Amino acid sequence: MAPSVARSIAQDRRPPPAGAGSARQYVNQWTEAEALGDERVRAFVLILRTRGCYWADLKGCSMCGYAKDTLGRSATPEELGEQLDAALREYRGEPYVKIYTSGSFLDDREVDAGSRRRILAGFAGRARRILFETLPEFVSAEALEPLRTSFGGEVEVALGLESTQPDVLLHYVNKNSPPDEYLRAADALRALGLRAKGYLLLKPPYLTERESIEDVVTSIQVAAPRFDALSVNPVHIQNGTVVEWLYHRHRYRPPWLWSLAEVLQRGAAVRGSTRLVTFPTAGGLARGPHNCGRCDRSVLAALEEASLSQRFGGLSTLDCGCRAEWTADALLEPLGVEA
Repeated sequence: MAPSVARSIAQDRRPPPAGAGSARQYVNQWTEAEALGDERVRAFVLILRTRGCYWADLKGCSMCGYAKDTLGRSATPEELGEQLDAALREYRGEPYVKIYTSGSFLDDREVDAGSRRRILAGFAGRARRILFETLPEFVSAEALEPLRTSFGGEVEVALGLESTQPDVLLHYVNKNSPPDEYLRAADALRALGLRAKGYLLLKPPYLTERESIEDVVTSIQVAAPRFDALSVNPVHIQNGTVVEWLYHRHRYRPPWLWSLAEVLQRGAAVRGSTRLVTFPTAGGLARGPHNCGRCDRSVLAALEEASLSQRFGGLSTLDCGCRAEWTADALLEPLGVEA
C-alpha cells in the first residue's frame, strides 16, 4: 500500500473534538461469560470514552479502528466521573470487571491518576478481579501501586503483544514497541504482584493464513512463561484501518475459525500453566473470523467452551465440509489466490 494512503488512513482515525454532552456517556457496556480459575462467572465490560491511544495519532496499528469511538480530546476528571457513575448504576456485582479506553488506561492523557483511582475504588469490595489495558511504556510501580490499594482485589493488566516476532510487530501490525518491551512489562507486572494478560493477533495483514497460525503458536510458546493468561484475538475488519482498505480490494480475508481452533489445540500443548483463551469479536460475520456460515455457530460455541473450561480436546472432533476448503485456501493463499 502506498505511504500516502497509509497517512490518509491514520489522519482519518481521530474524530473531531467532542462537546461536553458526548463526554458524559461511556461508549458501551455489557456482560459476558468468563472464568475465575475453575469458576464460571459473568464479567462486566465497560468502554470509557477518552481521547484514546496516542499511537493512533502518530501512525496507528494496521487493524485497529478504536480511535473512531474516542472523544478526539482528553476527558476531564469530571467527565470521567460522570461516565463512571452511569456505569455503576448498571453494575450488578459481577465478580470480574473489564475496563477499556480504546487505548492505555495508564496514560495520563487518557485517564488522569485521580480518575484511575476513583474508577477502581468504585468496584472495590464488590468485584474480585479488575482488568484494564495499557501499552508497555506506561507500566510502572508509581502508576500501579495506588490502583492495587484502591481496588484491594486482583488487578489484571492486559498488553497488546500481538506477536513475539519483531518483523511481524513492526511491519505488519505497525506497533510502536518491539516484543521485548511487552515481555519486560509483563515481568514487571508480575513482580508487583499483579496478573499479566497478553493479546496475540491471528492474521495481521500481509501474513498468509498458514504463516499466521505458525506465528501465533510460536508466540504462545515464547510468551507463556511471562504471562498469566494469553488471549488469541483473530482480526476483524474495523472501519478506517489498513486492513479495511485491503479488504475492500479483495486483498484480505479475515481468518478462518478452523485456524483459531488449530491455534488453540497446538497452543495448549506449549502453554504450560498459562491460561489460553479466545473470544472472537464479530465471529461468524463477513468482516470477522468465519467459516462457511453453516458451522460457524457450533465452532464458536466450542471455542468459547474450550476457553472457559481450559479443555481443548473437543476441538479436534469438529468437522464440516468447508474444512477441506480451508485447507486448500491455506495452501493456495501464498500464490495470490483471492479469498
